[in-house]
Amino acid sequence: MQDVALHYWWWILALLLIAVEVILPGYFLLWIGMGAAATGVVVLVLPGLSTLAQAVLFAVLAFLSCAAYWYGLRPRLMRAEPGDARLNRRGEQQIGQRYVLAEPIVHGRGKAKVGDGLWLVSGPDLPVGAMVEVVGVEGTMLLVKAAD
Repeated sequence: MQDVALHYWWWILALLLIAVEVILPGYFLLWIGMGAAATGVVVLVLPGLSTLAQAVLFAVLAFLSCAAYWYGLRPRLMRAEPGDARLNRRGEQQIGQRYVLAEPIVHGRGKAKVGDGLWLVSGPDLPVGAMVEVVGVEGTMLLVKAAD
């Protein structure tokens, strides 16, 4: 095989590693695939590199790309904005909101109209139509108090 076409093999390896990462996420294969792609670029620019030099270069670039993720990108992704931390917890997004009771709170349980649906609420006994404020969440139940 000609040395000129070796960069294609590195790019194919990169695509395979990234495809496996898509199928089985969380195993750093994306970053190792980025190292393979970068190796392909270097081999394209310097086609005379020996196989050993290419392998060492790949190892170094794969390590550097993983380190760049771990120490550079990952800490930024881990620092979530206050609203982002509740993104997939809809109940917690309701804290502080005010709603009208669709069913009275009797013996501590009732329902409030939230958007186009009804949510189970827990709080002091209140009549239908009373305004309540969400103060907490327990599972899918909103904890409410009478709104001021």
